[in-house]
Amino acid sequence: MARIVVGVDASPGALRALTWAADEARLRLATLEVVHAYHAQALAAPLYFPSQTALPGRDAAAGPRPTEDELARTAELQAEFQQAVRGQADELLEHLLGEAGEAIEGIDVRPTVVEDRNPAEALVELSHDADLVVVGARGRGGFTSLLLGSVSHAVVHHARCPVVVIPAGVGERKPAAPR
Repeated sequence: MARIVVGVDASPGALRALTWAADEARLRLATLEVVHAYHAQALAAPLYFPSQTALPGRDAAAGPRPTEDELARTAELQAEFQQAVRGQADELLEHLLGEAGEAIEGIDVRPTVVEDRNPAEALVELSHDADLVVVGARGRGGFTSLLLGSVSHAVVHHARCPVVVIPAGVGERKPAAPR
């Protein structure tokens, strides 16, 4: 059976990409894999225990070491953070699938959360045994003047199957800066 992979995030174009992919899945009688990938390590603050005695010109290693309790609490906080991020990813997929409503009725839909992977890498990997990958033109990145976001750009260049890029809607497009 054919398989279409659609990458989604919290951007305004995600629902448009999902509904387009659902229409295509219906036409092809394909399974629709709705993928949200995130890299929790990139979201979390690194473990950092500053030395109280480290000053310019002094050996930082001479400072006090974190206690076992501090290390354990930090590990616990990181686990809680990762669990919260995973919960948000699950909620995002549930919300998008709910918004898609009738568009996904009658289609075999498989929501997939890919943890601790760059979204572009995850989608490229999933493209190896997909018939089609669908992405929005722009995600949530900060360079709004670009025509393609970094994820869609990487998927277009490295996917192992055809890729469809759904352009931004009229309301999402930013006017070009005057020259």
